[in-house]
Amino acid sequence: MHTYQFQFHREWEHLTDPHVRALAWILTSPDLLCQSSPIWWQQVGAIQMIESEKLKLWLSQLNAHPTPLHESLKIHQFLRLGHYAERLLSFYFNHVGLLYAQGLQVRNERSETIGEFDYLLYADNGLQHLELATKFYLFYGDESELGRASLFNYLGPNLNDSLGAKMQKIMQRQLTLSQHDAAKKLVSTRISSAKALIKGWLFYHSSERQELVDGIAIDHCKGFWWTMQEFEQLAIPFALKLDRLQWLAPAQVSVESVMDKSLILETLHRHFSSDDTPILVAIMKRNGDVMQEICRGMVVANSWPAKAYQTVRTSRLT
Repeated sequence: MHTYQFQFHREWEHLTDPHVRALAWILTSPDLLCQSSPIWWQQVGAIQMIESEKLKLWLSQLNAHPTPLHESLKIHQFLRLGHYAERLLSFYFNHVGLLYAQGLQVRNERSETIGEFDYLLYADNGLQHLELATKFYLFYGDESELGRASLFNYLGPNLNDSLGAKMQKIMQRQLTLSQHDAAKKLVSTRISSAKALIKGWLFYHSSERQELVDGIAIDHCKGFWWTMQEFEQLAIPFALKLDRLQWLAPAQVSVESVMDKSLILETLHRHFSSDDTPILVAIMKRNGDVMQEICRGMVVANSWPAKAYQTVRTSRLT
């Protein structure tokens, strides 16, 4: 069975601009959540796509002349990956004529911010509120939890959030924004529906027996997570330390950009000597005159699993 990376490269390796590749990933990657799962109460949506051949032609033309996309992104301003992903998707929605508003803030009479619409899109019966989240979570569970794992077992790399907590916030707070009186005053057109669009990657420990948690899409983008000690034991030909804005699409870079095993280990040891923040690493393989990602994983400090255990345990008690 081919990996997602293999499928992506087969379809899009001709795209050489990294931002066009990221846009292709946003538009064509499988969603993290299963839209038809009853636990979402029909509140999980999907991107309204143009025909496949039209999409391929548009992205190819954009790759040849990417200036409009670059100007739209205003690349130097992005500090958060989520904002970058939002601008990419906004560029597409604007291109296909669906975008009514993006990043529209709702304030009360005291000018206090109540919330923000990620996107308001034209729909047949008014407007659709679409809330985008681009997330990267590590699954942590032990044998005693087989069959009991939940969305709260998917933990943020820094252990400060979980997929379960994120979805509670989106469904209970963010998707109800249009019901607020201030939102109704701000947007005169009827908002007929509110949906969540969840993109990203989920990472699994190489020793874990993977079970499909209720609500997760079976074909979601997957990676691994390793402790630093485990990563040292892997047979790695070449690797690439992924910067934050490189986290979306499978990496494709020049041969000179990658590191051999000794250099990536040196880089990671230097990092973990003073910082416990997990690092996303792509395992790379040469294909002609470029290096392409064949799999990816989050490298965590050796102390991370013990902290993750406590985080999951605490979530079960609350």
